[in-house]
Amino acid sequence: MAGHGAEEHPHGADRLCAAGDRVYSRAVRRGRVSRRDADPVPCLLELALLHPDPDDMDWLVPTSPQEVMTRLLRGMYDEVSASQRRVGSAVAAFEWYAGLGRQVQPAPSAGEGSAIRVLDGLARIQAAMDEATQACTTEVLTVQPGGIRREAELSEGLHRALTLRGRGVRMRDLYTHVARHGQGLLNYLELMGDAVQARTLDEVIDRLILFDRTVAFIPANTDRTMALELRHPAIVEYLVTVFERLWRLAIPLTAALPDTGIEGISHREQSIAALLAEGHQDAVIAERLGISVRTCRAHIARLSETLGAASRTQLGVRIAQVGLDGPPRPAAPQPLSVPGQESRTAR
Repeated sequence: MAGHGAEEHPHGADRLCAAGDRVYSRAVRRGRVSRRDADPVPCLLELALLHPDPDDMDWLVPTSPQEVMTRLLRGMYDEVSASQRRVGSAVAAFEWYAGLGRQVQPAPSAGEGSAIRVLDGLARIQAAMDEATQACTTEVLTVQPGGIRREAELSEGLHRALTLRGRGVRMRDLYTHVARHGQGLLNYLELMGDAVQARTLDEVIDRLILFDRTVAFIPANTDRTMALELRHPAIVEYLVTVFERLWRLAIPLTAALPDTGIEGISHREQSIAALLAEGHQDAVIAERLGISVRTCRAHIARLSETLGAASRTQLGVRIAQVGLDGPPRPAAPQPLSVPGQESRTAR
């Protein structure tokens, strides 16, 4: 029976089959299900999501969602740790072989033409960005994570943006939805006019800047005091593809965010609910959505009140019951915009 179930249900506890989802949800709601009802979904027993009721072996009781989440996170942590160890071994091997190569030939110059260049320090990053700005002739694509853009961040890149606009370079920027509430960003876009188009998503990847689809800049550490300058065509093309796919999913700054279809629950709260369902902690959710931990917890409290959940575990069950455990509903397809149309701020 176990082998048969594994063959028909090739999945883990993080993504149940439709039948398994129905039976497990019923078990969580009612406290138990009959063994007969669970026969068509042996995967629930194999994954230890159901286990026999010691008081009545004809019934099965559910493992608590919180315990399942803890087990999944522990497994993910072990996988990440193993991956980090493999990366460390690969880097050590690369450095060893690179050292052998330096013994017989000069190290390649870190100047023009290098496929990957490490920029250590804000001064070197700034100089490389200015150099790429001067060489840019057609377009700049940027991803700006985080929440509301600080005035200092906007001022830092304003001189480059004005230089690019003066040469007719087109710019497209991706932000999180939270950035819509920053007056500084709205002022910046108003100043740049038709040269810049802006769209937003619930969450975006880490910072990315692409010039003319030939050179890209990405952070090399968490505090962004180091960066990578990438000129390898395959890497740059891959990053362009990532940007274009995010751009198609994003919502123009002038367009309203889609309604959740659930009374009392905002688009942001729907995004938080989906991340809660994935097992993320408050700090991680806040960072991914570009909001403070305090704001995140206030939204979670409103979610609990709206859904009538008395505990965090019960909130997870309620989220699944009302269908908030998936990504937010996409907005209606956007018509092709006149160049520069998206740069104008909503009135």
